[in-house]
Amino acid sequence: MRGDGDGWAESPDGTRQWGRYGAAGLLLRAPLIGGGSAVLLHHRAAWTHQGGTWALPGGARDSHETTVHAAVREAEEEAGIPPGSIRVRGSRVTATAPSGWTYTTVVADAADRLETRGNKESQDLVWVPEDEVEDRPLHPGFAAAWPTLRATPTRVSLEGFAETEAVAAALPRTLDLAELGFLWLHANGDGDGRTARIGGGSDPKQTDLAGNVLFLTLDQVLS
Repeated sequence: MRGDGDGWAESPDGTRQWGRYGAAGLLLRAPLIGGGSAVLLHHRAAWTHQGGTWALPGGARDSHETTVHAAVREAEEEAGIPPGSIRVRGSRVTATAPSGWTYTTVVADAADRLETRGNKESQDLVWVPEDEVEDRPLHPGFAAAWPTLRATPTRVSLEGFAETEAVAAALPRTLDLAELGFLWLHANGDGDGRTARIGGGSDPKQTDLAGNVLFLTLDQVLS
């Protein structure tokens, strides 16, 4: 039932978290000119919990929803983001509580910095360059999770690669490397961040973060 997740989850230690069935938020990226990315941040209205801070669109998950459904719905309600305009790339459980409550951050991309439309919970909605996110007064939960969510800008070298058109069509995008973190893959820009090359095969073990050049498989780039 829509809205049955609204309410507090009580933990044995006396703390409580919003969302009877947990909560979820959407980390949405879009490309910047030059190869970087911007993240959509939500300036929380003063009357809300931790009001005045910056965070992601998000909220309580209803009993029938997956975390992805909840995060996408909240982004539509709080920011006016049409679900069909984004592509989900991964997710992370970024907070837990003794009650079993969890907060899941769903990571997604948009082809452009989409127009937004706030509701009563929003003071503002702003596309913020990824390397400037920490300059704002962040919600404590988001501030704690941000280091694990931030994507490393990575320029994909297409030099001498036979399937250039297929790769170029898939970029820019977020790539989720699980415990190795997130990359923002792009094919243009000034080379800031890492450089990636595409090798043959589909074995993810070919990923190598030890050197200056990151080796990815074609399957990883097109996934």
